[in-house]
Amino acid sequence: MELLNKLNWRYAAKAMNGKKVTEEKIERILEAARLAPTSSGLQPFEIFVIKNQQIKEKIKPVAWNQSVITDCSHLLVFAAWDHYTEDRINYMFDLTNEIRGFKNEGWENYRQMLLKAYPQKEKEENFNHAAKQAYISFAHAIIAAAFEGVDATPIEGFDPAAVDKILGLREKGLRSTVLLPIGYRQESEDWLVNLVKVRKPMTDLVTVIE
Repeated sequence: MELLNKLNWRYAAKAMNGKKVTEEKIERILEAARLAPTSSGLQPFEIFVIKNQQIKEKIKPVAWNQSVITDCSHLLVFAAWDHYTEDRINYMFDLTNEIRGFKNEGWENYRQMLLKAYPQKEKEENFNHAAKQAYISFAHAIIAAAFEGVDATPIEGFDPAAVDKILGLREKGLRSTVLLPIGYRQESEDWLVNLVKVRKPMTDLVTVIE
């Protein structure tokens, strides 16, 4: 019930007041994002936490001049891999073996299956798949922010190529997928703050097949 109450409280804040979110809360939000499930456990994305105000100012014009970009406490940029490569796949499998302290034949066979499948696909297909995984992590961050009593505004309205250039993402083999300003709502300037949350009724959303 507590989590549901928090999710009912949250909304996509349209104005933020510049108040800083504590680093402890940011760390917990990022940890929730890190713990998100991803396909084959590959975590094919990175999260950039922008605190630098000058960089926020550069991003704002390529994000429809939305004020939350510059008035937020921290701007999270979720950037997906531009391609699944052998090195990237092997890194995650090697990391798993290192942390678990053993090798598993089935797991190693699965590694070889992915190595034969993913790198040979078109880069755009792989990027789209990686971007979907980034969105799972992104959703975890939103939920965690609500639990922390912090506002978070999902933003897809931006020029990914421009953000990539500002942050030098393409050189890192990454492409921006979605932005998440985190901060505190400025109620006096937010037209959305007092409007009732609207969602489909459960009967229109969920079909139970027994």
